[in-house]
Amino acid sequence: MFATKTVFVTTNTVQTERLTTNEPYRYRWVALFVILAVEVMDLLDSLVTTIAGPVIREELGGSYSLIQWLGAAYTLSMAVGLLTGGRLGDIYGRRRMFLIGAAGFTLASLACALAPMPGLLVAGRAVQGLFGALMLPQGLGMLREMFGPAERAKAFGAFGPVMGLSSVGGPILAGWLVDADYFGAGWRMIFFINLPLGVFAVFGALRFLPESRLERAPRLDWLGVLFAAGGAFLLLFPLVQGRELGWPVWTFGMLALGVVAFGLFAAYEARRDRRGLDPLVTPSLFRKRAFTGGLALGLMFFASLIGTSLVFTFYLQIGLGYTPLKAGLTTLPQALGMVAGFIVAGAGLTERLGRKLLQIGTLVMVAGTAVFAGTVHLAGADITPWHLIPALLLLGIGMGLAMAPFFGIVLAGVDDEESGSASGAITSVQQLGGAFGIAVLGTVFFALLPGAVGHHVDTSAGQLQGMPPAAVAGLRTCLTDRVAEENPDVVPPSCQAVPQGQDLSGYVAEQVRAGFEDTTIRTTGVSLLLLLSAFGLTFLMPRQGRPEDAHLG
Repeated sequence: MFATKTVFVTTNTVQTERLTTNEPYRYRWVALFVILAVEVMDLLDSLVTTIAGPVIREELGGSYSLIQWLGAAYTLSMAVGLLTGGRLGDIYGRRRMFLIGAAGFTLASLACALAPMPGLLVAGRAVQGLFGALMLPQGLGMLREMFGPAERAKAFGAFGPVMGLSSVGGPILAGWLVDADYFGAGWRMIFFINLPLGVFAVFGALRFLPESRLERAPRLDWLGVLFAAGGAFLLLFPLVQGRELGWPVWTFGMLALGVVAFGLFAAYEARRDRRGLDPLVTPSLFRKRAFTGGLALGLMFFASLIGTSLVFTFYLQIGLGYTPLKAGLTTLPQALGMVAGFIVAGAGLTERLGRKLLQIGTLVMVAGTAVFAGTVHLAGADITPWHLIPALLLLGIGMGLAMAPFFGIVLAGVDDEESGSASGAITSVQQLGGAFGIAVLGTVFFALLPGAVGHHVDTSAGQLQGMPPAAVAGLRTCLTDRVAEENPDVVPPSCQAVPQGQDLSGYVAEQVRAGFEDTTIRTTGVSLLLLLSAFGLTFLMPRQGRPEDAHLG
């Protein structure tokens, strides 16, 4: 399973100096390729660390939470940055912000590739997310200006195949680059590959992108940004690190402060709106059932989607010992299913079914997730990638069917003058949901794992014939301590007392694998709860999306 991106285009009306005539922009098709380059760069970076994460942790050291932070740092910083990225383009010029974002993203990719320690790599991922949030809204906004109504559908239609191919190829590319170990770079190649794309985007933007900005640019709400960023971090940090730290009291204090920060954010935005200033998020949106329901729906939906992809990585690479390439190839049916789902939805189902298509897609995802859990349980130690094809195909098809109408349905419940603010908030919640899913499902997974391994030692103790009960108990303690260890490279003191007289490696590997199997199934139950919650929230949505939003998603 893999993370995914959704392309969303805001609908601000922009007056530009170079695009004031009725003639189409001369370099519009070349500009489209420049913008597609940064979209591909962003999509690949949202996918690659899910596949390469276990190998990165093995080389740089650190705990399993590093794998969580590699994804969460990127999505969280992008969630916060997207609240302001589009407005910075309105204020300072979209071409300028695109150039800064593309250059910054490329340099941050280089920093990630050269990172000598985990903390610097996570920081580089956060910087990538911030610059990504700066560059993506600019390119999409400029496309609306460069292409007339007759050509606009063709231009936005190019995103589907390109994003689809990137989704299919991203995990495979990441696995291939890690396994191939070109120039001895190993996992670092997944970041080095951004350099030619980034250089192409920067020089292409300098030559072919037009300048554009709003005639009356809104003022940037910096204090609102701080409230939103602070609240998100205060909620996310204890969810990722709390288990490893033993859940001290201050982690619960951070969670409470995070809730307070979002409350202050809402109050501040309402006060700013009453004073006639430009709010970060229009407060009237929160009085609309469709919008608030859409935010909750997006949070649940993308938390399940992206969090489950992390659990799948843990199961395949740590539990089953798959190489990154084999793990990437295993996800291929899901990627192909998602592309198929988008194609089917785009053949008229989105307009014809509206909300029902979102509900059908979510239920198909529920079915795919349940089939996945059942397959893992029934196949057991004999499982192969071939066993997983039906479940992953179902899950991917459901993703495509559900995501195609999502944004159009949510935006149908807001007024035209609120659509710009609503689109930024919804896209940010998509990213925040991903970070939330990575934090929650990753934490649940490793909280359940020691008990699952211990249970399998208890039920299989009969295989250890001739070993005294005290020695069996010591082995159980060793294995549960080992999988609960913050840093899996550290050997717990309880393992030093395990008898060395007989070869237990096969037995130990089997119990750990079985523990990962049970934990994957149980954590998948959390994913099902999130998806079922999302399904319930769909009934708060309008029955149909707006026709002009049919290309979104």
